[in-house]
Amino acid sequence: MGRNAEVIRQWNILRDIEQARAAGVTIDGLAAQAGVTTRTIRRDLQALEEAGFPIYDDRSHDDGRTRWRLNGQAFRGLGTGLTVAELCALHFSRTLLESLAGTPFRADLESAFDKLGAVLTPHMQQFLDQLPRVIAMKADPGRASDGSAGPPIVARALDATLQHRQAHLTYHSSASDRTKRYLVHPYRLAYAQGAIYLLAFVPEYQEVRTFALERIEQMSLLEERFTPPGDLPDAAFPHSLGVHSGPPETVRIAFDATVARYVRTRDWHPSQQVEERADGSIEVTLDVCVDRALRSWILGFGAAARATAPPALAAELAREHETAAARYAATRDA
Repeated sequence: MGRNAEVIRQWNILRDIEQARAAGVTIDGLAAQAGVTTRTIRRDLQALEEAGFPIYDDRSHDDGRTRWRLNGQAFRGLGTGLTVAELCALHFSRTLLESLAGTPFRADLESAFDKLGAVLTPHMQQFLDQLPRVIAMKADPGRASDGSAGPPIVARALDATLQHRQAHLTYHSSASDRTKRYLVHPYRLAYAQGAIYLLAFVPEYQEVRTFALERIEQMSLLEERFTPPGDLPDAAFPHSLGVHSGPPETVRIAFDATVARYVRTRDWHPSQQVEERADGSIEVTLDVCVDRALRSWILGFGAAARATAPPALAAELAREHETAAARYAATRDA
């Protein structure tokens, strides 16, 4: 853990020096900010210098105190206006972003990161490559691809959304296990939970539906154009805990005291409201779609969560619990 703390501290020192700009920062100031001795800061500065970061000590101040600065001219060749801290943060986040990238964008991301990495010296890259050991992430589950959502489908979906062209889809629904042809008005692509989705208005049903690109078997663009709705939300699937585009309903869930602290300390949805109970339990109110993602989330808490509204949701979840209990009983009695 000591090495991890050292790397993070040195990263913060680099950022503090850059943010100080012309004024520079003293070793005493850096030590106070980091809560360590000046001797430790001197070792950190030496490590950053040896890694190739363009920091230097400036003794030209009238008060006679040495201040540390960053040579902002060292990265002029980058030509993107990125600061050193921004450049380093991008390099560090390479593995995180690649784990989120949909298949059609992975090659472009790798190319962009290669260009950014070329600006860093090998010693700088070695230093920054230590950071992912300190901060890691578990990506959303990816989808096993069967090749059906290849580049042609992705390219046509992008063209349709950018040019506002109507399209015909041949789509296989996993919910109904049926293949159907749709006329759609595609207005957005969204990457979520390891897959790419097309959000499109379906005139036949007069509603917006969500199509997983991996399940689009064929897509043809028409010459006819459409006018996208003027009230599109900024976020994809704003009313869902998953990837559903339906209208929101007011949902209430009672959580036992055993899970109340865990639930209340997390942001599940922007609409959530938490009401405390005298026994330590809580009731959470959400304005969300009643979809598979919501049901799975509630069921994941087992007996510690109980939906109280809407009544149809409560009844459906009760049946799920009854079915599960019957199956466990059958397994126990076998």
